[in-house]
Amino acid sequence: MMLNSQHAGTILYVEDDANNRTLIRRVLGAEGFTVHEAASAASALELLKTLHPDLILMDINLPIMDGYTLTAQIRRLPAMSAIPILALTANVMQGDRERSLQAGCDGYIQKPIDIDTIADQVQKFIKS
Repeated sequence: MMLNSQHAGTILYVEDDANNRTLIRRVLGAEGFTVHEAASAASALELLKTLHPDLILMDINLPIMDGYTLTAQIRRLPAMSAIPILALTANVMQGDRERSLQAGCDGYIQKPIDIDTIADQVQKFIKS
């Protein structure tokens, strides 16, 4: 773990579960990341009108519009096309990882989140 006071990057975390959002905000915040939260696809799209994060953590099992569909929509936005998107999901059936990558995700992190490695996993995808 990094454990420093330097700004490690800005992350948008799209997750409908408030407890998961709190956990990630606290863990990554302690590692120097600024974490913005969206509880739905609609609020994520609204935030992305003004926020240009270094990385997006995407829950796949969102209500109304799932993370696959939201990722595909974000990938169609020219200003957002190069931002790394990591799928965070409890979906661990065969084909789920591939479906995440096909939707436009750059990586895949399985839930439950390992709080000891999440910061390093995220940092690998943030361009210096």
